[in-house]
Amino acid sequence: MIPRIHQQGSKTLGLLNYLYGKGTHEEHIDPHLVASFDGMAPDPGRDPSVTKEDLQHLLDQPLALLEPDQRPDEHVWHCSVRAAPDDPILSDEQWGDIARRVVAATGIDPGDGAGCRWAAVRHSDDHIHIIATLVREDGRRPDHHRSGKRAQAECRLIEKELGLHQVSPGDGTAAKRTTSAERHKAEREGRQQPARDELRETVRRAVAGATSEGEFFDRLAAAGLLIRKRAAPSGDLLGYKVALPDNRNGDKEPVFYAGSTLSPDLSLPRIRKRFTVDTPNRGTDAPFAEAPNGPATARRRTATAAWQAVLVIDNGEDGQVAARISAAGEILDALAKTSAAHTRTELRQAAAVFERATRSHVRAEHGHDRALRQAARDLTYSGPALGRGEDGATTAMAIDMLFFLVTAAAHWHAKKEHAQQAAAARQAAEHLRTAYRAAADVPLSVLYQRGRRLSQPLRHKQAAHLRAAVPELAEQILAEPGWHALAATLADTESAGHDPATLLTEAAGRRELGTADSISDVLVWRLRRMADLPADATTMPDHTPYAAKRSRRAVPPAPSRDNRSSQTR
Repeated sequence: MIPRIHQQGSKTLGLLNYLYGKGTHEEHIDPHLVASFDGMAPDPGRDPSVTKEDLQHLLDQPLALLEPDQRPDEHVWHCSVRAAPDDPILSDEQWGDIARRVVAATGIDPGDGAGCRWAAVRHSDDHIHIIATLVREDGRRPDHHRSGKRAQAECRLIEKELGLHQVSPGDGTAAKRTTSAERHKAEREGRQQPARDELRETVRRAVAGATSEGEFFDRLAAAGLLIRKRAAPSGDLLGYKVALPDNRNGDKEPVFYAGSTLSPDLSLPRIRKRFTVDTPNRGTDAPFAEAPNGPATARRRTATAAWQAVLVIDNGEDGQVAARISAAGEILDALAKTSAAHTRTELRQAAAVFERATRSHVRAEHGHDRALRQAARDLTYSGPALGRGEDGATTAMAIDMLFFLVTAAAHWHAKKEHAQQAAAARQAAEHLRTAYRAAADVPLSVLYQRGRRLSQPLRHKQAAHLRAAVPELAEQILAEPGWHALAATLADTESAGHDPATLLTEAAGRRELGTADSISDVLVWRLRRMADLPADATTMPDHTPYAAKRSRRAVPPAPSRDNRSSQTR
């Protein structure tokens, strides 16, 4: 249940006209009162003899008794309370009780007999609006300081008592939500998303891996945004605003948004902190490495950086962990921008929801996030990746490692009782899981077929390596359809000059193996990354002198991703 305190206004009748009207898209159905300050307020929705002006006069009577110079300029208080989509439809009596509890909790009508006058209007199944006049019956102003926080706390109690969906409590670090006016405008203009959301996503991508203000603003300009910079008299840059060229107001002027209004961490001072690269082993002027020569190399570097960050998040200091989680958001933004179409949608959604997990009240110590920010930069400058071959396979490898990084972030936030951030990270992990399935299906199928073609003695040899390295998980792995892909990878590591048993022991000694959906998948990507093997095995030779003959025999096709439930991230 989400309460929202709207901006105060000065026209009671104007708000009543909206509440009792048809709505912007005629979405208002049967507007009527469910509660009021005295339980007897006239209802223009159900009583044809009553007008909205009658209700307005009743609500504003305490205001009219004041001298003109004593009246507040903005006396209209407006709060909406909305149920979750999966909540049952509440009755008018239940909504009326909710309204009374909200006005009491916020100080609008605390129950002392002299509170503000208010009315609660319902024009939809899932929400109500509460309108109040910010003058008490005794002529004083109400104590409604921090009314939003107080309404949130009361709604958390209501959710528990009524068995409704329980919303995670916030901590004030979330980005500002789009307004209903912005959403309706986007619908009218046929936009896929409101301008605020589009700008936030574009600015996030411009930040990903950037190393200077100049580079950041160049990226914004290259993305087609209008930029307005704010400078001090000394010429020092203080801030910036951005706008979409085709998003205009009633005067046909561009609608600009300050970076800080898009998200707290997109203000210019907060962005500057990301450019700090001072670490215990580097000076502040240490340059970032050159961009890799292709998307596949960038994705390999991303997988390595992500895995190193996972190991730090478990036991690192809070400021260092917060910096790495923030940089993980940059990687997701860059990966979504440069990945092929069949994974792009899920990766964009993962990046969008994980954005909430990148901020908390823990102050990020930037500089410790250098490797992750370098990976984001590599992804950006290596260009778009193909959805096949080594590009496609290394995309699966990177997503696999990022899944663990995002999951580790969810665990860290949960331990810190950052409820919204933990929920956002878990949701991002689910999007990554779906993207992984799409990216990994073909390369794992190739490895599966290679594993099926291994000679029986060679398969037994790889099974022996497995039992020696992970005896507690070996039988589970051998029963997975992905075992054939892992057996092929173990054979590949041996052909490349590595000791499969030693490498497998190292790969299996890392965290999260026991909770993975497919342990064989995890080990495949870890081994191929650690041994520097091609992620796409189509160009690699088979591991038997009879490979050519065997390859012409009928080999059962690899099970599809739909039929391999264990072959998921």
